[in-house]
Amino acid sequence: MDESRDPFREARRRSGILECEFQGEQVPMILGHAEVRAAAKDWQTFSSDAPFRVPIPSEEEMRTVRQLPIETDPPQHTAYREIVEPFFRRPKDPEFVQRVRLLVRELLGGALSRPEVEVVRELALPFQSRALTYLLDVPESEAKTWIGWGIHVFKDGADGEVKGAELERYIHAQLDRAEASPGQDFFSALVIAEYDGRKLSREEMLGFANLTFAGGRDTVIHTVSSVVDYLAAHPEALAFLREDSKRVIHASEEFFRVFMPLTHIGRVCPGGAELPGKTMAPGDRISLCWASANRDESVFAEADEIRLDRKPNPHLSFGFGTHICLGAAHARLLVRVLLEELAAGIAGIRVISSVPHVEKAAAYRRMTGFDELRVAFSGL
Repeated sequence: MDESRDPFREARRRSGILECEFQGEQVPMILGHAEVRAAAKDWQTFSSDAPFRVPIPSEEEMRTVRQLPIETDPPQHTAYREIVEPFFRRPKDPEFVQRVRLLVRELLGGALSRPEVEVVRELALPFQSRALTYLLDVPESEAKTWIGWGIHVFKDGADGEVKGAELERYIHAQLDRAEASPGQDFFSALVIAEYDGRKLSREEMLGFANLTFAGGRDTVIHTVSSVVDYLAAHPEALAFLREDSKRVIHASEEFFRVFMPLTHIGRVCPGGAELPGKTMAPGDRISLCWASANRDESVFAEADEIRLDRKPNPHLSFGFGTHICLGAAHARLLVRVLLEELAAGIAGIRVISSVPHVEKAAAYRRMTGFDELRVAFSGL
């Protein structure tokens, strides 16, 4: 399905804009690398101060609170971001790195002991969930609950309940626990935090926690499954990484560039805006298409090729400008350590069966990962 990896090529070359309908709303997608970067920096024209409308499709039916800090602009965004940044700097701590490494070794050891493993739910989901307990400084046992939510905390489940309600009940319970007996964990930090000289409201606390659980979940899971699938099809890549561990840094950035699960993100034009061939009225919404920008041939030579030694690599998979992803360091660590441990201990990967996850919109189809990926690992 290579064609679905970059469904934006023709429109990017033609005009740099692709109009697409989402939930009955016509949203022009900005496609070029330079244009996406410029719009991401220009938060005055292209604002994130739009509750529920930053994700595309919008999420009014999936949650009840504004996600913080992403759905705000400076100076509010800056002040909100400072509240939780200490937790998202933890991946730079050597002890944290070692803990993640031991987790990967445990998971790969378990996979090697079995004739096959379903990568999405039996490797990537527990990896993401258990590593998140380290980031938030909560008991690792909490990951069992999070794993039970499935791949996406808003969309999984067939019982008819909006899954976001389950997440909000969980967050309320954790905040109640932290208020009764605060500790050093993420929820306790929210309980004691101040913004603009006052304590955070419960709604603000919910907004921080909601984004933390939803923002880096399916994106990490889809990236991990895509990496495993690529290495299965290209055993020479594992050998290449095994020859020099320093190659993992460039390789991980290239995987982030190519296997970008989050196609785009929304911005609202509070005062209107001018796009090529289109005038936006006040309140209209546009999209910053990270996935298209990452394939821009004017920036990335042979953009459809995966070059594990590509440098420089100015991909936009973690956004750009003020709203650059808080969890970028954590995601980078997870993929880097996974690659290091795969190269060190895995001789080969054989795909048994796979079900690609294809994002379908009115104007494009794009593969973003896997709904299921069954493989067999062989050790060195």
